[in-house]
Amino acid sequence: MARDFEDHCWKDVIDADTIQIYQAYRRKIYVGDNPAVLAIDLYNKAYRGGDRPVKEVDREFSGSCGEHAWKAMAPTQALFAAARRATVPIIYTIGREVHDTYAIKAELAPAPGELVVYKERASAFFGTPLIAHLQQKRIDSLIICGESTSGCVRASTVDAYSYGFHNVVVEECTYDRSLITHKVNLFDLHHKYADVMHIEEVLAHLEGLARGRKVA
Repeated sequence: MARDFEDHCWKDVIDADTIQIYQAYRRKIYVGDNPAVLAIDLYNKAYRGGDRPVKEVDREFSGSCGEHAWKAMAPTQALFAAARRATVPIIYTIGREVHDTYAIKAELAPAPGELVVYKERASAFFGTPLIAHLQQKRIDSLIICGESTSGCVRASTVDAYSYGFHNVVVEECTYDRSLITHKVNLFDLHHKYADVMHIEEVLAHLEGLARGRKVA
């Protein structure tokens, strides 16, 4: 059974009056026919200090997302596994820093042959060949995950929307240092630039793609 358009993590921070104001944005949500996964900045840095509250890990590891990053790991692994079964491309973005802090977390690392895009600014599109690669592959939809919701995820999603892609942001596979920042940004993205979807909805779509492609 499909969830309500507003059945998301922001329900406890967005008041009823605001929900009413944004009713004009209600629509059917979906994943496009030829998607790619865009995995944004899955740095070791975000996981430093372990699965603990951010206010604790931040004392020693500034910039860590603590428990929020760790909570997103299993859903993200499931997303990647489903995408690979469906032969949906996974494209990683990462900064140009070369030391281990900014390496991709080993548990989420690219498989052989998967593209890694090196960027210098928040958006995965700014100054990179990403748009050309997506157009060459005839990608029409992006399934977006990673961090941070208010930073590089948001910037990349807005740019993708501007380029004409249909965007899905996977709620359980994105995270930020602050929960309220995460929730408010997801709310705003959902009503303007992307369909925020739950991991089980995206997995069901990918499993359908995998079955269809196996038959074909």
